[in-house]
Amino acid sequence: MSDAGRFLVTGALGCIGAWTVRTLVRDGAQVTTFDLGADDRRLRLIMTVEELERVRFETGDITDLAALRRAIDDSGSTNVIHLAALQVPFCRADPPLGARVNVLGTVNVFEAVRQQAASRPMAPVVYTSSIGMFGAGDADPVSGRLRTDAIPHPINHYGVYKLANEGTASVYWLDNGISSVGLRPMTVYGVGRDQGMTSGPTKAIVAAVLHQPYTVPFSGPTLYQYAEDVARTLIAASRSSIGGSHVFNLPGEVADGPTILAAIEAAVPGASEVIRFEPVDLPFPSEIDHDGIEVLGQLDVTPLAAGIRASAETYLALARAGRLEPAAHGLEPAAAGPAA
Repeated sequence: MSDAGRFLVTGALGCIGAWTVRTLVRDGAQVTTFDLGADDRRLRLIMTVEELERVRFETGDITDLAALRRAIDDSGSTNVIHLAALQVPFCRADPPLGARVNVLGTVNVFEAVRQQAASRPMAPVVYTSSIGMFGAGDADPVSGRLRTDAIPHPINHYGVYKLANEGTASVYWLDNGISSVGLRPMTVYGVGRDQGMTSGPTKAIVAAVLHQPYTVPFSGPTLYQYAEDVARTLIAASRSSIGGSHVFNLPGEVADGPTILAAIEAAVPGASEVIRFEPVDLPFPSEIDHDGIEVLGQLDVTPLAAGIRASAETYLALARAGRLEPAAHGLEPAAAGPAA
C-alpha cells in the first residue's frame, strides 16, 4: 500500500473534483469518491482507464450523514476533501435545495470527521469556499484589492451558503478541535469546467476547437485559476499539519476578455472568428490578495496562456478522436466543424 494517503473526495465528478482525483491517483494515493451522481465523463476526459480502475466509487448523498460516515469508515480514509456543492445558477433556481447541499452537506462532512476522529487520527478537513461571497464593494477602497480578511456582503444565495460554511468550520474548531482549511477560488478554468457562472472562458476554448460560435457572458477582468493548480492546492492543504480553522484566497492571474481571446487564438488559430465576449463585468473584485496561503508550501501558478494551451490540446485530441460533443461541454448541440 502506498504511503501517499487515503482520501475521500466529495463532489468528485465535478471539474475540480476530477482534477483532484487524477492528481491523487498519479501521486499514488488511495482514493474513494462520494457523489450522488454516476456520470464520470469529466474524469474520463483527463484520466486513463487504468487510472480510473484504481478509484473506489461510492454513490451517496452529501445530505445523508450516516451514508457519508460509512463511506469514510469503510474506505479507511484519513483525509477528506469536500467539493460537493451546487453552483450559483442551481442555488438561484432552487434555494432550499442549494441550502441542503451546500450548507447541511458541509455540516455533515465536519460531523462525520468529528465522529471518525474518535477512532483514528484525521487530517484537516479541506473544503472549497468562494470569492463569490464577496461583492465588488468589499474590496479595499484605497487599493482596490480584496483582502483575505475583508468582510463579505454576499449578493446571492450561493455566497450566503459559502459564508455559512466558513462559520461552520470555525465553530467545529472552537467546539471540537477539528482543523480545517477553506480555499476560495475565483474563476476556475480547464478541461471539465462546463457549469457555473464563470465557466464561459472554458466553454469558449471548446467552441474554438469546434469552430462553433460562442459568446462569453462577461469580458471584464477577473482572477483566473487553472483547475489542476486548484487541485494541487487542495491536496497540499489536506496533507498539511496546520491546526485551527483557516481560510485562504487562491492565487492566480488577472485577465480580461481580450487577453483570454488572444490566448485561445494562439492555441487554436481562427478562434477570434467565432468567439465573442459580452462587455460586462463580473460583480466580484478582480484584484485579490492571497496572504497567508504560503503556510501550505510552495504553490505553483500555471501561466494563463499555458493553461489555456494545455486545455486546448486536450480538447483538440478529443475532437480528433470523435469524442468532443458540444452538449457535453455546456454548448448548444450545433453541428461541429473540423477541428482546428
